[in-house]
Amino acid sequence: RSTPLAAILPLDQHITFHKMVGAAIGVSAAIHVGGHIAHAVYVQTVTPEKNMTAVDILFTQKANMGWVAGTAYITGWPILGILIIMTICSLPFVRRGGHFEVFYWTHMLYVPFWIILIIHAEVFWYYLILPLIMFIIEKILGSRLIKKARYGDIFVTEVGLLPSGVCHLVISRPDNFRYRPGDYIFLQIPAIAKFEWHPFTISSAPEMKGHIWLHVRTAGHWTKQLYEYFSAIDPIQENPDKELKMRQRKSHARASWMPGKRQSQFKIKDKEELQAEKRIAQIMKKVHVKCHIDGPYGTATREIFETEHAVLVGAGIGVTPMASILQSIMYRYKESKRVCPNCKFSFYGVIPESVMKLKKVHFIWINRDQKSFEWFVGLLNKIEKEQIDVAFEEGKDLEKVIDITLYMTAAKAKTDIRGAGLQMALSIIHRRDKKDLITGLSTRTQAGRPNWNEIFSKISEERKGKVKVFFCGAPQLGQVVKKACMKFDFRFRKENF
Repeated sequence: RSTPLAAILPLDQHITFHKMVGAAIGVSAAIHVGGHIAHAVYVQTVTPEKNMTAVDILFTQKANMGWVAGTAYITGWPILGILIIMTICSLPFVRRGGHFEVFYWTHMLYVPFWIILIIHAEVFWYYLILPLIMFIIEKILGSRLIKKARYGDIFVTEVGLLPSGVCHLVISRPDNFRYRPGDYIFLQIPAIAKFEWHPFTISSAPEMKGHIWLHVRTAGHWTKQLYEYFSAIDPIQENPDKELKMRQRKSHARASWMPGKRQSQFKIKDKEELQAEKRIAQIMKKVHVKCHIDGPYGTATREIFETEHAVLVGAGIGVTPMASILQSIMYRYKESKRVCPNCKFSFYGVIPESVMKLKKVHFIWINRDQKSFEWFVGLLNKIEKEQIDVAFEEGKDLEKVIDITLYMTAAKAKTDIRGAGLQMALSIIHRRDKKDLITGLSTRTQAGRPNWNEIFSKISEERKGKVKVFFCGAPQLGQVVKKACMKFDFRFRKENF
């Protein structure tokens, strides 16, 4: 991944790489079959003394070619047939049309494909033996039996069904399950489909113990089944109000010893947090559904903490790796902010490179409409408040570690006469209340599409170190962002979903 080979082969996009290999096999097979057909016609027309027609050569053992009883031509046709079936059943209209099992079981034809190919070609097993051993080891390590021995039983313990069609899964996390921000796992829920594994980015920070989060957008057949299944399932009846009341009593006890001005701020903040938690309690329900996970697997976002100035760009549900990264950044900054017990020196602002090299983070999230912001707004609100708390505790105005910018593309910008009035009204409300009417954050939501040249120009002027842009979203938007990065000499990393 760190060599020039990464510029030629898509090592971080394993599915794309797999498709490239499949295409190479298909082209090679077509040339191979064409060559044999041409040879059979040549033998029939140019060497009639051999007394063999093209049909005899291609469909019988008369040519006596092959490792086992001259069956090279006979075995070649089922190999070609299997390859054609696998190719057709791998096309998007099959996988996305609610027929994943057709795709899955036809892909299992690789077993007879290999067996027939060993009979077909005398030397094939020389090339097969080493990768086959590696493949078998990988399959054993990835089996449910090994996963259970390694992680134990894993369950979906909570689920939140958001109106935007996003399903928030809380999954029990084994103590020995370690991952990095931006990593993804493969998830299987036997109650929905016994053989289907689907990749999802982990949206919780690695520092969070006991559970991991997944946010799944309802987009395909399996994800729709997931949403419908958890919509219909009865929650485990527990009283969420009991915990909320306990937290409220603790918060009042903590607030009682705070100084006057800070006490008032603390109470307001705590009230808002309790209201947010109550809303979450209403949409989150406790469940106990068995699942299996495979992973974690890394992506290009693993480079985030080796970057000096990072720009995180998420489009729609592509914000999930950014959620994990932003939480992890705040955890690391809070950890590094601890005061030395001897000299009382605070390390905030001079984070050791052993923790991370990050000096500045710009987070840009692009959504079509207001409801698409709902599941992540709570986390962004927490990040904003934590940065304010850090500044208050330090007793000075510290520069924000994370700058947040939100875009709603369905809204008309100020430059559009159709949206000028609304945007002016929203701006006035934001200046008066210091709060965005759309998201409730202190960050103002921008209308329309981002102007990448303008955004990157401002980022370039900050001079916080080498800039690297991390993108997750639709490939079309990724190409636009990549082109702008090339213009400003920013490094670009992407993760497609």
